[in-house]
Amino acid sequence: MKTLTVRLPDSLVAEIEQESQARRVSKSDVMRERLRQPQGLSAKAGSMQELIGHILNRSWQAKVTPRPRRFPSAKNQKLAEIIRAQKLHR
Repeated sequence: MKTLTVRLPDSLVAEIEQESQARRVSKSDVMRERLRQPQGLSAKAGSMQELIGHILNRSWQAKVTPRPRRFPSAKNQKLAEIIRAQKLHR
């Protein structure tokens, strides 16, 4: 990845720092997301439906842990669930 140095107003830097601390991500990640964000979304206030749709799309893109594998027999499935529960509670 390449490095790019940019001079920003203090107010924008404070806003980025606050967002990165609140979300517990790096300032670079916040900037990358903002640069990838469609121009229309940040430049104008969209309808509530558009904003909610955008938030939902972002949440749907989040990584979700895969479901446990299914087994042909109920006994094997139950054993797999017990083993998985024990691993989660370590």
